[in-house]
Parts: sequence; structure tokens; C-alpha cells
Amino acid sequence: MATNGVPTSPFVTLVSSDGFEFHVRRSAACVSGTIRRMLDTQSNFSEAQTGVCHLENISGIVLEKVVEYFYYNEKHRNSQGVPDMDIPSELCLELLMAADFLLT
Repeated sequence: MATNGVPTSPFVTLVSSDGFEFHVRRSAACVSGTIRRMLDTQSNFSEAQTGVCHLENISGIVLEKVVEYFYYNEKHRNSQGVPDMDIPSELCLELLMAADFLLT
């Protein structure tokens, strides 16, 4: 895709509420409906122009696990019998809230 004749990068930057930055393949990040809409070149969101998504409600430790999920999902998208990801119990509630925001 291109924005105003400039090709979009295959990578995006996700920034957590505490300032951690994750450089992620666009294809993996767009598993999230929210991120996909933020990066849509047809939208008026600044993220579509900059390729940087500030996720003010998600901490760095939670966003790290979310990014891990994005890549896990991309890798195993067409596979069967894939084992569940290891999720630390202390992150379950925060991950559930992040998933509710990101995967809608």
C-alpha cells in the first residue's frame, strides 16, 4: 500500500503506556482489528501516516505478550493442533482487557 505515493513500511511501532516501543511486522500487528483500523491509509488517524500506534492503556509487559501473540498467531494461522501459548497467571486479567480493546 502507499500513502500519497509513499510506500508504507512493512513494520509498525507499537508504544506502551510506559514508553516501551515494539517494532512489529505490519502483517502481524494487523491481526488486531483496532490496530488495523488505526493504520488504514483511508482513515484520518495519524497512525496511518506515521506507522506509530500509542496504546495508552496497555503496559509494556502486557504489550510484549500481545506482540508475542501476534507473531504466534501469524506463524500458526493455518495449522491444526497448535499448543496454547504460555501466559503467566499474573497477566491474565490485563491481557484479557488488552484483548478486548485490540481484537475487536
